[in-house]
Amino acid sequence: MKVPRRTFLHLAAGAAVLPALSRIANAQPYPTRPVRIIVPFAPGGSTDVFGRLVAQRLSERYGKQFFVENIGGAGGSIGMGRGARAAADGHTLVMVVSTFVTNPILYDTVPYDPVKDFDPVALPLATPVMITVHPSLHVQTVKDLVALIRANPGKYTYASGGFGIRNHLTAEMFKQSLKLDLEHVPFNGGALAAVSVLAGHTPLFFSSPPPVVQHVKEGKLRALAIMSKVRSQILPDVPTMAEAGYPGIEGEDWYGVVVPAGTPKEIITLLNRQILGIVTLPDIREHLVTLGFELVAPATPEAFAARIKAEAEQWGNVIRAAKIKM
Repeated sequence: MKVPRRTFLHLAAGAAVLPALSRIANAQPYPTRPVRIIVPFAPGGSTDVFGRLVAQRLSERYGKQFFVENIGGAGGSIGMGRGARAAADGHTLVMVVSTFVTNPILYDTVPYDPVKDFDPVALPLATPVMITVHPSLHVQTVKDLVALIRANPGKYTYASGGFGIRNHLTAEMFKQSLKLDLEHVPFNGGALAAVSVLAGHTPLFFSSPPPVVQHVKEGKLRALAIMSKVRSQILPDVPTMAEAGYPGIEGEDWYGVVVPAGTPKEIITLLNRQILGIVTLPDIREHLVTLGFELVAPATPEAFAARIKAEAEQWGNVIRAAKIKM
């Protein structure tokens, strides 16, 4: 599958310097022992898949073991808190998703501060939020959907893969921006939510692409829009929200890597280059696209840090307006 050149321009530049960085890494005493990669969720999910991919390739590249440790619970907060207390020597990495930023707003207490306790390493991947509907809903566009909901306040429900996750928050942004009366029906994961939508119990679905792509291709669900700035590579015919007439209503889940605050800058730089080099390898890139991932550029530590701060404000406003509390 051909990937737009602009998407990988920055990432490819990082990949080009990998041989030199690998030589530097071999001359430095890093890593001096096995490296733990904390995945703050149960095995089998998207974060776990990404973490194991990184662990395998870094192990091969360094000749040292990089291993995944799954520490789930509290929307990822338990594992993230464990990572915050680890030694800042580059031998603990934490795979984080967008709840890394929103958990401190959703929960009364969490065992970490996303800004003070961690240093960003890389933000290479994202999955956009999609709006899909059951075919029994006679709408072809987002404008059709908005008109239908406004004509029938309180009648329609939407499903998401969980309370407080990015899909839910993006749906709330959609509701707030357009002043729509919609009821949220959360499920324990996107797969269970998809079952409900396929059965017609919850006619709308806000989700990442993986749970719905095959159903859209088979005509069992209808995709109305991708809620990101660019179209999805896996469903390129689905318009963005801006193309659908609603610019600014956007949301995506993202997948990044952080380390405990105070980790040496040279290790952060090295890990950033290596991780971006891994995700831009042709076979890895193709595999990630088939799983519904999009590559993010720029993916520098500085860009990641800026995004963390910006999203804390953006999604904090959505959470407070919707009175969401875990």
